[in-house]
Parts: sequence; structure tokens; C-alpha cells
Amino acid sequence: MMDEPFFVQLLAYIMIASGFACFVLLGSGFRAGYGRYDSTVKLEIPAKLAWLLQECPSFLIPTYYFLSCNSYDGRFVLMLFIIHYAQRSIYYPIVVTSSKGSPLHIFFAAVLFCTYNGYMQGSWHALFFKSTNFFSNPLTYIGTAVFFLGMIINIQSDSILRNLRKPGELGYKIPRGGLFEYVSGANYFGEIVEWLGFALVARSLPSVAFAIFTISNIGPRAIQHHRYYLEKFEDYPKNRKAIIPFVY
Repeated sequence: MMDEPFFVQLLAYIMIASGFACFVLLGSGFRAGYGRYDSTVKLEIPAKLAWLLQECPSFLIPTYYFLSCNSYDGRFVLMLFIIHYAQRSIYYPIVVTSSKGSPLHIFFAAVLFCTYNGYMQGSWHALFFKSTNFFSNPLTYIGTAVFFLGMIINIQSDSILRNLRKPGELGYKIPRGGLFEYVSGANYFGEIVEWLGFALVARSLPSVAFAIFTISNIGPRAIQHHRYYLEKFEDYPKNRKAIIPFVY
């Protein structure tokens, strides 16, 4: 019978492989059928309910492991993860204003991923995480600062996107302010920075796997959004990059 540490590591390697597959698929031009690319989906779940239900496994499962964790190192890592998903599963569903629901297949995929990742991060960092001189290593504090910087960028960018349209308005507008002055995918950039910071703090296979998957999944989506804006708006700022300020 497979022991749990090996199983969790296997999940991490599968996530890395899945991330590369997503990168190739999205990089080849495939567009996930939701948001601005959703044109034919009929079965949908209201946006607020979808965000609440799909994100909560990544909040509840790590919280369970956090409460049973005897390691301060593991608790610190899990605390960061839980903070993010408390924001995503509690605060975000309250403030989200999207009139579009979440397609049923996208919703179930998100539930599956958040359960998968919640278990992987929670079990590893509560039960099997071993770090030498965790709190005396500068990477712990650098990573924490990077994590919260990314979180602030992500929350601010989401707020800008929510307030683009007045109540009852439809269609898309050019986002302005914050990191949107530099990149089209400011919200995605913030989330990538956040999980890179998390990986710096934890320095574990599951945390690195999640960072790789995040970059591979939402990086190409930011590029797709950038091309969409350039095609749709003639006055779209030409100096904006897609995902990395001043670079790409």
C-alpha cells in the first residue's frame, strides 16, 4: 500500500505535469470556455455561489490540518495559504459583481482542483514538512513579504475590474489604475507573485508545484486577455505588457 508522504509527493509531480500541459494547451490558442470567452454555455451556477463553493475546500481542508499541526514551521506556511483562501472563499463571493455565472464544468473542475490542492498543501505542511532553521532563514521573511505584496496587487486589481462597469452595464472596458497601467493581466500578475512568495517561504515540493501550475495556467490567460484588449480597443495603451511589467 502506498504511504501518504509518497502519495502527496506524487500529487505534486502530477500537478507540475498538468501545469506544463495547460501551458502548452493555452499557449497553442485554446481558450477556456468561461468569462469573456463563454458564448455557448447554458448550465451555469451564480457567480457568488460558485466562488464560495469552489474555493472553500482550499480553505477548510488546510484549516483542519492547521488545527492538528504541532509544528510552528508548518503552521506558519499553512497560515499564509489559509489567509489567501479565506479571502477567496468568504470575502470575494460577497463583493464579486459579475453578471455571468460559472459554467457547470468549470465549477466542478475548480472544486476538484481546490480539494486536490487543499489536501496536498494541508497534509504535507502539517504532517511531513521538515525545514532546517525555518525562522532564521531570510527566505522565510522575503517570501512572506513577496506573498503579501502579491496578495495586495491581486486584491487591488480585482477591485479595479469590479468597478469598471456601473450597475446594469454590459461589455468590457479598458482597466486603468494600479498595475493595469503596466500590464493587462495585473490580477494574474499579483496571484503569480503571491504563490512565488509562498514557495519561497515553504521551500517544499507541493508549494513549488502550485507555483509552477499557477504560472502555467494563468500566465497564458493573461496573454490571451492582452491580445483580446488590443483587438477590441483601438485606443488600448500600446506600452502595456501582457503579464510582466516592462518585459512581456
